[in-house]
Amino acid sequence: MDTRRTRTGTEAGTPAATSARAGRRLAAGTSAVALLALVGACAADPPQTRAARAALSVTAGAATGTATATPTPTPTATGPEADGEIPDGRAPSPFDTATPAVGNLDGPLREALQRAATDARAQRIEMTVTSGWRSKAYQQRLLDRAVTRYGSLEQARQFVNTPDKSAHVTGKAVDVGPTDADYWLIQHGARYGLCQVYANEIWHFELLTRPGGTCPALLQDAAG
Repeated sequence: MDTRRTRTGTEAGTPAATSARAGRRLAAGTSAVALLALVGACAADPPQTRAARAALSVTAGAATGTATATPTPTPTATGPEADGEIPDGRAPSPFDTATPAVGNLDGPLREALQRAATDARAQRIEMTVTSGWRSKAYQQRLLDRAVTRYGSLEQARQFVNTPDKSAHVTGKAVDVGPTDADYWLIQHGARYGLCQVYANEIWHFELLTRPGGTCPALLQDAAG
């Protein structure tokens, strides 16, 4: 015998209590269905839809004053400039870090160069970078051109190093211009740790001593 059917009104509860319990079960069921539907919708959203929702959220946040501004990314150089080449007619300063030839210099070298450039400017000498960091591919192109110009690899090596030996490729060498800035840096560069390296290149500097130290003796050329 099913005893559930013989319970008295007190055991089963009043009609009002029964109705309340039914209402709670209905509400819980409805909430569960709604939650499952929401999860399913999010999972079914393609990436474009989710991106659109995110954009809409940012827009809504802006309207309420809660959005956070997204910084504009720095433009990336393309073509020869991405390899460290500086186009004819351009003369980036040591502070032009958006230019790969400058921005990809080794940090301590770039900082020393910037300090020197600041002090040189106080003496009305504007310092520019004529060549800085170079990719291996660009260094090889320069070497190939030098071989064509000087007639042999041996002669070319006096002015252009191979990619595996060039300090430009590692970002630890910089060529400075114009000539008055070269001579200023030859005279004062050791204050910043900057030294002329080759006797036949007054423009080529590397960080070879501590600030205020003594620069090493010059090498005859890049082949040395």
